[in-house]
Amino acid sequence: MSLNPIAVTIAAVLALAGALLLAAELIVAGVVLVVLAGVVLASLKMAQQWERAVVLRAGKFAGVRGPGLFAIVPILDIVTTVIDTRVRTTQFVAEQTLTKDTVPVDVDAIIFWVVRDVERAALEVANYGQAIAWAAQTSLREMIGGADLATLLSNRPAADEELRKTIDAKTEPWGITVNSVEIRDIKIPAELQNAMSREAQAERERHARVILGSAEAEVARKFVEAAETYANNPVALHLRGMNMLYESVKERGTTIIVPASAVDSMNLGGIAGLTALAAAAGSTAPAAPG
Repeated sequence: MSLNPIAVTIAAVLALAGALLLAAELIVAGVVLVVLAGVVLASLKMAQQWERAVVLRAGKFAGVRGPGLFAIVPILDIVTTVIDTRVRTTQFVAEQTLTKDTVPVDVDAIIFWVVRDVERAALEVANYGQAIAWAAQTSLREMIGGADLATLLSNRPAADEELRKTIDAKTEPWGITVNSVEIRDIKIPAELQNAMSREAQAERERHARVILGSAEAEVARKFVEAAETYANNPVALHLRGMNMLYESVKERGTTIIVPASAVDSMNLGGIAGLTALAAAAGSTAPAAPG
């Protein structure tokens, strides 16, 4: 542990007072204050809010101290470990690991963990930080080997949760809880990536062709319905022809010269066309009651 500023201040005051007494030839009192300053400096410790200190007394576990000020017995007690109880992160990777369908992948992940039981973390494992890293890496390799590539790429949250449970089961005896695991990146071989890209592109093209074919079939059905309507109603066909001529002139802002033969074929040229329209309209009108 780092030096406690409070203990250093108290020890400095006592040592200064002892030095003044020694200077005044008050030997006993001066020595007592100097010794007391050393005792205070050695026994008074301080842990931050997020720290817990593991104390051994004569080599045996004596307890967990902190946060704040606490005292130990000099020489008899020793602070062996100061453990950070905040949430911590560890990055781990698995390189060239084969999936269930024998695809080599590189997976990069990060684990969020926290020490819940300080005593077990200090006494059950020598280096809990390194142990977590190794446990996470081996668990990641086991998870990759038991899943196929499609599952890893499409259902990453499920893979994260499975990995968290596996690692947490290994670290629980050490008093460590795994809050979450996040797979950050999955790298696959470049050749396979290109093949998957071409497959996805072909699938999108197939889907587009299906949509285009469906649209053409729908348009063909509408044309058949329109043809049946025009076949049974010459007036509608003539009006459609005139509307097409009008739309052409309106959109382009030009004048279209229509041959007289085309107008005559539509029965809309001069008086003959008007007469034909009137006759057709009269034939379709219901007879008046007698």
